[in-house]
Amino acid sequence: MHDSLATDFLSSSAALCAAVLNLRGEQLAAELGRIARELLASPHGSFVAAGQASALVPGPAADGAAAQLACQVASGATDYGRLVVSGRAAYGEDDARLLAGLAALAASLLKVNDFALRSTQAYLDLEAELSHQAQILDQIHESVLTMDQTGYITSWNKGAERLFGYSAQEAVGRNILFLYADEDPAFHDAFVEQGGRMMEVRRRKKSGEVFWASLSLSPLHDREQRPVGLIAYLTDITERKHAEERLHHLAYYDALTGLPNRSLMAKLVDQALSSAQRKGATACILFVDLNRFKMFNDTLGRATGDELLKQVAQRFKQVLREQDVVGRLSGDEFAVGLFDIREHFEATTVAHKLQAALVEPFLIGGHDLRVGASVGISVYPQDGSDAEALLRVADIAMARAKLGNDDSGDSVTFYSRDMNQGMQERMRLESGLRQALANGELLLHYQPKFEIRTRTMVGAEALVRWLHPQRGLVPPAEFIPLAEATGLIVQLGEWVLEAACAQAARWQAAGLPPFRLAVNVSAREFSAALPARVSETLARYRLDPSWLELEITESTLMHDIERVIAIMDRITALGVSLSLDDFGTGYSSLSYLKRFPIDTLKIDRSFTTGLPFDSNDCAIASTIISIGRQLRHKVIAEGVETRQQLEFLRDAGCDEVQGYLFSRPLPEAAFEAALRAGWADPG
Repeated sequence: MHDSLATDFLSSSAALCAAVLNLRGEQLAAELGRIARELLASPHGSFVAAGQASALVPGPAADGAAAQLACQVASGATDYGRLVVSGRAAYGEDDARLLAGLAALAASLLKVNDFALRSTQAYLDLEAELSHQAQILDQIHESVLTMDQTGYITSWNKGAERLFGYSAQEAVGRNILFLYADEDPAFHDAFVEQGGRMMEVRRRKKSGEVFWASLSLSPLHDREQRPVGLIAYLTDITERKHAEERLHHLAYYDALTGLPNRSLMAKLVDQALSSAQRKGATACILFVDLNRFKMFNDTLGRATGDELLKQVAQRFKQVLREQDVVGRLSGDEFAVGLFDIREHFEATTVAHKLQAALVEPFLIGGHDLRVGASVGISVYPQDGSDAEALLRVADIAMARAKLGNDDSGDSVTFYSRDMNQGMQERMRLESGLRQALANGELLLHYQPKFEIRTRTMVGAEALVRWLHPQRGLVPPAEFIPLAEATGLIVQLGEWVLEAACAQAARWQAAGLPPFRLAVNVSAREFSAALPARVSETLARYRLDPSWLELEITESTLMHDIERVIAIMDRITALGVSLSLDDFGTGYSSLSYLKRFPIDTLKIDRSFTTGLPFDSNDCAIASTIISIGRQLRHKVIAEGVETRQQLEFLRDAGCDEVQGYLFSRPLPEAAFEAALRAGWADPG
C-alpha cells in the first residue's frame, strides 16, 4: 500500500473509531458510507445494515462509468451489514483490500462497542437491583447486619440503626463485640460455629441501655460458596422477656412478702434433698404457723394483716442463714428448709430463733401487735423422701404443737408416727366419702358466670356437694382436699362429669338456650384416657360439645408439657372448651402458655379479694387480663363479691365474672328456675 494510501487509511480509521463511539443508527450508517466513499475516492458510498434492503446503486454516469465494490462487515457469526462504493470507472485489487480492511476494522469496533454497551447495561441493571435490595432491607423492621469471619461488621441496615442507635458509618468496620452487654466472647464463638439456630442475648445500645434480643445467625458465602462471614438478624424482645419475668415471679413468689410460694418452695426443697441424698446428709423442714394472726386480721382488717405478714417475713429472713430456704405457703403459714445441718436436733435451735424474732412487738397503724409461732418439724429421710411428704407431716406436727396451746404461747414439736393416731376423724371422713360415691349422697350445685358487658349469664360451674345422712351438707373445703390426698378425686371427678353431662342433656332436650357448663378436672384425672372418657360421655347423652367446658388448674400443666398439649388438642378436637383455672398461681413461662389450646383464663379468687384497694392484687389482675387479651383468650375472674371489684375488672378489660355479687352456687331446681326466669341484674 502506497504511503498516501496508508495515510488515508489511518485517517479513515480514526474517523471510523470516532463514528462507532459517538454515533448510532442512521447517523452511524451515513458516516460509515462517507468514510468508505472518501477512502476509495468514490462518488457514492453507503453502509447497508444487516437485514435491510440492498442500497440503491446509482446508474451509469454520463461517461459510461458503472463499477461497484462491496464488502461484508462481519465478526464471527455476527453480520453487521455491507460497505458499498460505486461511481468509478473501475476498482482494482488495492481498492478491494482497502475496503476489506475498512470493513474488518468496522466489524471489530462494532463488536467491542456492543460488548461495552452490554456490560454497561448489565452494570446498571445490577446497580439498580442492589439499590432495590438495599431499600427493601432498610424498610424492614428487623435489624440485619453482616460481618466477616473475624467478627468485623461489613453492612448495617436501617433497622440496625433504629435498634442500636449507631449509624452505618459508626458501626461498619468495628468488631461486633462492642455491642455486647455481658456475654463471654467464647460463648459467642461457639454459637457462631454452629450458626443458624435462635438464641436470646443481651445487647447494648449507643445510649448505654441494655436490652434483650432474639438473634439468628446465617452463613454468608461468596460466588464459589465459600464461607466469608455471617448474616445476623436481631429483634428486640425486651418487653416479652419482662412479661415472662413478671409471670414467673407471679407463679413462684408470694406477691405480698416476696418469699418463694409453695410451688417454688417444693422445687427448692426437692433439689436440696437430691444433694443431701448424695452426701448422706440430714435435712429438716420447719412448718411455722403464727399465733393470734387471725384475730388481728379479722379485727384490724386485711391491710394490717398484710403488713404484719410482710414484717414477719423480713424478720425470718434476718435470723436465717443464706443457705436456708424460707417460703410462705398460704395465709399465716411459713416453711423453712434446713439442709446444712449435722444433727436433726439443730432444727430446734433454728425454731427458737424464729420464735425469738417475733418477741419484739410490731408497730402497725398505731397498734402494738404481738404474735408468736407454733413450729412443726419433719426430718429427712425418716419422715419422708420428698418436699410434699415432709411438708405434710411437718404440718401435722405443727397442729400437734398448737394442741393445748392457749394461742399465746409458742411451742416446737417434731413429727412422730403416733401423731397419725389423731387422724382417725380424717379416716372416718374418707370412709364416708367412699360410701357417698356408692350411695348417691353427692349432688351438684351450679354457680353462674356472667359476661360483664351485657350482664347476661353465659355459663355456669358445676360444683359437687356432699349431703351426709347425719351431718347434712359437708363443706367442700373438708372433703375436696381429702379426696385429692387419697386419690378419690378421680372417682369424684368422673361422677361430676357424668352428672353434669346428664343434667345438661336434660336442659338441651327441654329447649333451653345452650351455655358453657364448666366441670373441674383434677391433676390426677388429666391423663391420656380423659379425651376418650369425655367423648364417650357426650355420645352417651347425645350432648352437643358446646355445652361442656373443662377447667384445668395450672399445676396440672407444669409437667411433661408435650404430653399435656397432646391431651388438650384431643379434647378441643371434640368441640369442648378448655379453661385455665386459678391462673397466676402456678405457671412459669409464656412460651408454653401460648401453645396451650385454651379458650379462657380464670383469675384466682386470691387475686380478686383485695380489688380495687390492694395495689398488689390490682397489678396482678391487670397483668393477667393484659396477657389474656394479647393471647386472645377470654378472661374470667372468680370470687367477685362487690361492685368495686366488678368496676375495676370491667375497666381493666375482663370479659366475665363469677361470684356472690351475682349469685351463690344454687341447687339444680333453683338454678333452672332462675335460668328460665332470667337473671336479675345486680346493678
